[in-house]
Amino acid sequence: MSTQFFNRLSQNYIEILEDDEYYDITIEVGKDPNVKIFRAHMIILCYRSPFLRRTLASNKKKNDDVLTHIKFPNISPEIFQIILK
Repeated sequence: MSTQFFNRLSQNYIEILEDDEYYDITIEVGKDPNVKIFRAHMIILCYRSPFLRRTLASNKKKNDDVLTHIKFPNISPEIFQIILK
């Protein structure tokens, strides 16, 4: 039973990552011409990565309905995709 729960939970996280509607942060990675913008959820990033928690703490979203946008030009899109998953 717990194996099924964790498999479903993992699947839910993948679905959240791929969700194009309810994200609250965009992350731009790479350098021209290899740039990609990822959509994500700050709360999940903060709890899954101490580095991203520190980064996002210095870029806190204001309550003005503007998305948070951060840039990591020194990380390739392919590597960042692996990090997110």
